[in-house]
Amino acid sequence: MKSIEWVAIYVLWLREMKRFVRAKSRVVGMLGMPLFFLVFMGLGFSNIPGLPGDIDYIHFLVPGIIGMGLLFTSVFAGLSVLWDKEFGFLKEIMVAPVSRLSIVLGRTAGNATTALIQGILILAISAIMGFRPNGIVGLGLAVVFMLLIATTFIGLGLIFASNMEDMHGFSLIMNFVIFPIFFLSGALFPIENLPEWIIKICYVNPLTYGVDGLRGALVGVSSFPIAVDILLSTVFSIVMVLLGAYFFKKSESV
Repeated sequence: MKSIEWVAIYVLWLREMKRFVRAKSRVVGMLGMPLFFLVFMGLGFSNIPGLPGDIDYIHFLVPGIIGMGLLFTSVFAGLSVLWDKEFGFLKEIMVAPVSRLSIVLGRTAGNATTALIQGILILAISAIMGFRPNGIVGLGLAVVFMLLIATTFIGLGLIFASNMEDMHGFSLIMNFVIFPIFFLSGALFPIENLPEWIIKICYVNPLTYGVDGLRGALVGVSSFPIAVDILLSTVFSIVMVLLGAYFFKKSESV
């Protein structure tokens, strides 16, 4: 990759970081729903039998809530593409002598960083509720899973945003898409408790392996081997980013 491509990736990453830092309300807003789930479900369902490894519910829930926060933040990053289309910024960066893949990677890096910050903040706040991660190595592995979850669903958001023009329509459709992804990921309850036919759907859900990997890294309990979780999460991440780049390139608006 040429040096100018790396410059383009860095500039777009830096732009997302500046937008994030300047929008204080954005920080509060992206933590609101995860903390609501964490506090009310974590405290209200403190004694649930049948959890894997006989862990308490707060330790089961925290990785799922981190996954939820990453899912919502990453998918709705596609909304910024529609904003840039609306106000002409996207057309301006298209005339730059860089590949569209570099533009996609720059936007993905910026949004993935903000999503990672959110995940770390949720993890830090959960410590107040008694959550204790499974060592330094587990924390490092959890960061890897956070990045994989973020890039996967940033790619998904980009796929939809590249094929849409209406920002309100994007929000409605993405809400319709992400809630089934969230509830069928094992974030709130073990997928083993679901009917067999629903479990099969869970197996094709990218978030299932991200949340399970986070739980394995942070708590030491998982439904699948960690190696399987990280392999499948990596595959989903690469596929989604490439598909996002493809549809971004084919977008009629740019």
